Amino acid sequence: MNEFDGSTLWRISAFQRAREAAQANAFAADGRPTLLPTTLLADLQQLQDDPVNGDVLEVIAACVRHREAALLYLGYGAYVWPVTIFPREFLYHSPRDVAELGTGAGLAQLSLVNAEPPGVRPPGDAMHERVASGERYRPLEALLWAVALHGPRASVLSEISGRVAYKLVSSGVRDLPNSLGALLPAVTRLRQEAAPLRDIANWPGMSLARASRLLNALYLTGALMISRSHPAASRETFSWRELFGRGR
Repeated sequence: MNEFDGSTLWRISAFQRAREAAQANAFAADGRPTLLPTTLLADLQQLQDDPVNGDVLEVIAACVRHREAALLYLGYGAYVWPVTIFPREFLYHSPRDVAELGTGAGLAQLSLVNAEPPGVRPPGDAMHERVASGERYRPLEALLWAVALHGPRASVLSEISGRVAYKLVSSGVRDLPNSLGALLPAVTRLRQEAAPLRDIANWPGMSLARASRLLNALYLTGALMISRSHPAASRETFSWRELFGRGR
């Protein structure tokens, strides 16, 4: 696992001290809104009140679902990693590239420290003084795949769970990460047939956690069709919460 360069990020202790001194946002421009949009804020509050679902991936999913930008302070080891999500432009802004993290334990322990309105604007915005250096804007797909496949959540997102059949929307598939490995045959199979989580988990090389992670990634990148009326959905007879103990 590559370590973060501490010179570009907050240490958690320093971040907490800065917040107490009302100087927490060193990565954003002045004059930004003080509150997130009401609909996104309501969703984040609900996640915060539900410790079972209130994880990093659910928060990112809420931003994507509402197509609202947000500055997320993510806990990564001893550091706070600031990431600004731009769902409409499908970009994220950060002093560090998610590719530098690898797939080690750091991503698996990723946590949300705080969520705020964005301090920077996406490239091409009319408020050009708040557009940051171009090299700090990166494709959002890479972040979504990394957090979905290697982050702390190993169960399907609540908004796509239940008696559901899943199928790949080929026209919505963007570049697939090189790290898919054993998941690639499942992607190929999902192009051809709709299947419930239980069936996907039993495909060769898969498990309940692997299937859940793959479905989350495909959903967040706009490549998953979800049907609750497809005949295959009726085969989903178990609760993934009950069977999650089967392991990764």
